[in-house]
Amino acid sequence: MIGETVMTGKSNSFAAGRRHHIVVMGVAGCGKSTIGAALAERLGAEFLDGDSLHPHANIDKMASGTPLNDDDHAPWLAEIGRRFPASNSALVIACSALKRSYRDIIRSADPSVVFVHLHGTRELLNARMTARPGHFMPASLLDSQLATLEPLQDHEAGMVVDIDNSVEDMVNEAVAGLNALPGASSGPFLVDLKAAPFNLDDAAVEWVESAIGSMTLEEKIGQLFINHNNDYSPAYLDGVLENFHVGGMRYRPGPSSAVQEHIRYAQSKTRIPLLIASNPEMGGAGSCDDGTFVSTHLQAGSHPDKNIAKQMGRVAGVETAALGCNWAFAPIVDIHYSWRNTVISTRAFGNTPEVVVERAKEYFDGISESPTACAMKHFPGDGIDERDQHVVTSYNTLGYDEWDASYGHVYREMIGHGVQSIMVGHIGAPEVSRHFRPGLSDADILPATLAPELLQDLLRGELGFNGLVLTDASLMVGLTQAMKRRDLVPATIAAGCDMFLFFRNLEEDFGYMLDGYKSGVITEGRLQDALRRILGLKASLGLHLASRESLVPAADALAVIGSEAHRAIAAEVAEKTVTLVKDTAHNLPITPQTHPRIRLYGISGGADFTRADPLAYLDTVREELEAAGFDVSVFKTAEQREAAGEPGMNFMRVVSEEATGDYAERYDAAFVFANVKGFAQEASIRIKWSSPMAAEIPWYATEVPTVFVSLNQPNHLIDVPMVKTVIHAHAATREAIRATIQKIQGKSEFLGTFNQNVFCDSFDTRL
Repeated sequence: MIGETVMTGKSNSFAAGRRHHIVVMGVAGCGKSTIGAALAERLGAEFLDGDSLHPHANIDKMASGTPLNDDDHAPWLAEIGRRFPASNSALVIACSALKRSYRDIIRSADPSVVFVHLHGTRELLNARMTARPGHFMPASLLDSQLATLEPLQDHEAGMVVDIDNSVEDMVNEAVAGLNALPGASSGPFLVDLKAAPFNLDDAAVEWVESAIGSMTLEEKIGQLFINHNNDYSPAYLDGVLENFHVGGMRYRPGPSSAVQEHIRYAQSKTRIPLLIASNPEMGGAGSCDDGTFVSTHLQAGSHPDKNIAKQMGRVAGVETAALGCNWAFAPIVDIHYSWRNTVISTRAFGNTPEVVVERAKEYFDGISESPTACAMKHFPGDGIDERDQHVVTSYNTLGYDEWDASYGHVYREMIGHGVQSIMVGHIGAPEVSRHFRPGLSDADILPATLAPELLQDLLRGELGFNGLVLTDASLMVGLTQAMKRRDLVPATIAAGCDMFLFFRNLEEDFGYMLDGYKSGVITEGRLQDALRRILGLKASLGLHLASRESLVPAADALAVIGSEAHRAIAAEVAEKTVTLVKDTAHNLPITPQTHPRIRLYGISGGADFTRADPLAYLDTVREELEAAGFDVSVFKTAEQREAAGEPGMNFMRVVSEEATGDYAERYDAAFVFANVKGFAQEASIRIKWSSPMAAEIPWYATEVPTVFVSLNQPNHLIDVPMVKTVIHAHAATREAIRATIQKIQGKSEFLGTFNQNVFCDSFDTRL
């Protein structure tokens, strides 16, 4: 009898061209060794009797008639698990694997393992055991084994074969059952350093293997980490490099000269060259304080000219390479399907797979003109859930077929285009996970960073990604809510990630990772494969051939950062992408001749983690309006007026002074410039007014022509539907603000485009 198979996927013959990883399981006397050896011969696989891996203490204990306990089983099962990823060929192991928890230990080393359970009656099993005198497992322990046995559960990959048949019939049934597993994983998916995206020659492969062979265990564990550098002091760097041997670093933005010098010092102090990451999602900005903001991803997708994305990538590569960076955490390939999602609303190229693929390829091509590898993000794809994985686990809830046609299409295209690494988000994909693990309960759905079915079966298997996989920032609650820190740190690597982004505590996280290796959570094979990918990426960048002195450019290379040429590109992009979303009241153009007196309102989400002044942009707006010839009066909230020294301020007083019947006699038009960010601090972002019934809320839209300009989020119409003229300028840069004011006056055309998310699925936003 062949039981119900419990793994699904695309139709494929399990026995054809796969690296089979099979455990033949069952109680003593079921014929595991005989059937396992025969099955291995049929499949062209190696066979290993798991009993041969028992330590002597276990054998002595069983021979004395004493059952093994869980503590006795754990190291033995971990060793069995290690054998699968360490094998370069198909492998069948005979192992009792009686409990689900035992099988989980094996699966933690290799999620692709399939279990063939040999089942028989107690009478048949007892008869077989008494017929083999001298075996270390006496027949007296049969009842304890049957009591311990936990049959395969619905979502465990495997089948049941009845032992009351000939060996040939049992093997035939097992092979038929394996072929009936439509989605059986072909893992482990070991790296091929000579294939894309690494494309290493023999000498580079030899360097990778030699470097790994020369490392201590602590150095190997350290390579798995990417440090978040918050301190520019040499003493800090010495501690990180000497004690924790990190494989990569990423910086908080600072002055370019300070960042470059820090990178230079770091590369001079490490034995293995470092991957130095930047976050150039908007050009050179984000990697240093003086970098050039070219555009957001959404801005680069808001004009027919796809070359905007290439220009953004090109500037990003030139400026970050000048710092000494060699790894870009970009492009972002999420799809902005939900207007409520504000974490990627400006960080996605658009709301269709087609525009995302087109612009992401352009960005990649542009940044690849510099010596830079890319890490596209955030697999398995943001843009469905409205929440932010920084503060809560979010979910991509598409069914497998829908996912495959959208996000799957994007990842296939970008993998085929040569992207070198993928950042995995703390985003669950329940239906996609269940495609590979049918019956997976809601409670067992994990973020992709911890989900082997998403990292191995899907990303490595179906999508064929041969490159490096890294986690998103490990302090995000989307990950930390999943399990205890000591467990999740090694679990990310065991699941299929190769690098772990950011320590929470250097000593603790390093210890957790080391303990995870020593306990078998991270197998030797998984560690070696991760190290090959990490060093393979370094070799693909030529870091192994460069002298320490040449890894970071000379100080004069910084001249390109924020250069006039790059700012000219930013101005050109702003001119193309400032977008008129609606002007249903035909308020435009507004000029100093027709509407000289402007009441100016500034809206922000308050100070965020960058601690920058959230209303600093308003000075730029006022300056540009005044330079154009307008007479500008800037609105102040009660809090701002109180801070300026006015006594007795409260919101009702401000409302009574602002909202008067002579408003239209005092002002000719009202401009509202909103720069609402709040990224990574709340689950979603909306306008928060200064007070109840605040005086800056556009009540005045019925009194004077009112123009609302967004300098960031594209979804503000849900909060200001009463405004009839709405512009999306995309950025709080002087270039974008100047271009917007020119277009308000009719001095240049609005050339930008938008998608329907701007109307937030509400009829009144279109009025």
